[in-house]
Amino acid sequence: MANEQNNQHKLEFELSPEVAQGQYSNLAIIAHSASEFILDFAAMLPGLQKAKVKSRIILTPEHAKKLLLSLQENVARYERNFGQINLSKNSHNNPMGGGGFA
Repeated sequence: MANEQNNQHKLEFELSPEVAQGQYSNLAIIAHSASEFILDFAAMLPGLQKAKVKSRIILTPEHAKKLLLSLQENVARYERNFGQINLSKNSHNNPMGGGGFA
């Protein structure tokens, strides 16, 4: 009976070829209001003055918190398998929550 209940709640995802290719991002801008978090993922290329936003994700505060916890869990799992991720000195001056990462 437990397996039947698990199968009823199983999600299936469809991934189109365009989305499966992904978008490169080396910059994220995070903003929020009382009701939503907005994550803009952009690419800043050398020699260009302007970053091009490739994707915008809008989340409820609850889903933003779930994303944070999931990222923390996955980074910890990654570091257990592959070693610690070292941040450059510049990354501490401009954390994601303060505007972006590069």
